[in-house]
Amino acid sequence: MKQIALQRLRPSQMTHGMREVAKKAEQYRSLSEHDRQMAIAEKPVPIVLGPNEVAYVTDHHHIVAALHMLQIPAVPVVLIEDLSSLTPEKFWLTMEDRRWTYPYDEQGRRRPFSDMTRHVWELPNDEYRSLAAFARDAGAFEKTDTPLAEFRWADLLRSLLPAPTNDEEFADALREAIKLARSELAIGLPGFLGKS
Repeated sequence: MKQIALQRLRPSQMTHGMREVAKKAEQYRSLSEHDRQMAIAEKPVPIVLGPNEVAYVTDHHHIVAALHMLQIPAVPVVLIEDLSSLTPEKFWLTMEDRRWTYPYDEQGRRRPFSDMTRHVWELPNDEYRSLAAFARDAGAFEKTDTPLAEFRWADLLRSLLPAPTNDEEFADALREAIKLARSELAIGLPGFLGKS
């Protein structure tokens, strides 16, 4: 399996949840060296080649950021598609059409693709992405193969809950997020499990 240096990987989204990154880093840190290498190999990072053969991450941004925290220099990747022959404009249109990019910031506002950070670990924190991930991990909704599903959940939570500013507020918001995920407000979102 091909390995790529983390420094060469570019994000295809504007934000990530730092709490989720820290949780994944801790999970990797707790493993033996052999088990860590096996865990990394089991989840190759999907990439699309863009103009100038730049590798754009289409999923596992949190994993890439977590591995950077642990000073892991390279990750295995799987090539989803080579779009390197396209102009930058056509590339981003294609990426968006295939739901391989999410150009919205931590307030849920659409941003120009030129605002994308250079490295995955430089992405701004979006507490609602972490809320969505932690609620999913708590069984509030199912993980699905639907592209960008966690962003849709994050946007629902953003519209209904105040942004947490500390650990206590995050814990309170998570309890509310779990309830909301099982309410009629979440009907139609990927992984919805039904009303409780």
